[in-house]
Amino acid sequence: MSARENAAKVGHRTLITLFSLFAAFPFAWMLITTFKKTNDLLDPNSFPFGYPKGPTLENLRVLFEETLFVRWIGNTVFVGVIVVIITLLLAVPAGYALARLSGTFGEQLGIGIFLTYLVPPTILFIPLAKVVSTLHLQDNLWALVLTYPSFTIPFCTWLMMGFFKAIPKDIEEAAMVDGMSRLGAFTHVILPMSVAGLLTVVIFTFTLVMQEFVYGLTFINSGRNFTVSVGVPSFLVRGDVYFWGSLMGACFIASVPIAFLYNLFVDRFIAGFTVGAVKG
Repeated sequence: MSARENAAKVGHRTLITLFSLFAAFPFAWMLITTFKKTNDLLDPNSFPFGYPKGPTLENLRVLFEETLFVRWIGNTVFVGVIVVIITLLLAVPAGYALARLSGTFGEQLGIGIFLTYLVPPTILFIPLAKVVSTLHLQDNLWALVLTYPSFTIPFCTWLMMGFFKAIPKDIEEAAMVDGMSRLGAFTHVILPMSVAGLLTVVIFTFTLVMQEFVYGLTFINSGRNFTVSVGVPSFLVRGDVYFWGSLMGACFIASVPIAFLYNLFVDRFIAGFTVGAVKG
């Protein structure tokens, strides 16, 4: 191996190591801060990556005993699972139909649907607030189940449309020649080939539900019905007092499962975005 190849390998590994440290630092900082005493955390002379005054479980006690954190996690999972199901049921067939429309009409319609995703949520808030009020869903988790698909379905439809375009029509036509109906070819041939796109839709949708704040704060009034993205800052930021240890603990607990899912399916997730984002 030449000196140039050795230098390239060292540079490559160094770059990967630096990027990994950069990506892992927020999680490490959240974990360290979770067990820090408040006076230790606020002391500018204290070593930031250790526990000069000893670790503490007080921050986790405040999080689990003085807030409704476990209930907020349950609310978030409840809303997230239902929104994921609704998005899959509507976006996947819509994306397939648009991908198989002949001519440029399907592509233009798909772009039009995607453009609705770019409408700021603050603009959609006004008509959606009227819908929520009419249906008497104020301070109800079903208000979030109703409103969140308004911005998950357009993007996921466009994403799946691009993904289905990348699958040759000959494959489903061959299945139909063998006796399958179009629905059978879609469910037994196309969908199994689209696992990367489906996983992308699931992860994107659930992540959006986990981090959405505006609708969750507007349509939900009682603390018992908050999602984790609204409940944590609402209860752990009291005026100008920040419960940093408890905040970091909540963020770490809420973010690790999503990070684990990304890492578990990272290859298929990237494939879903790169295939679905290009013109077929």
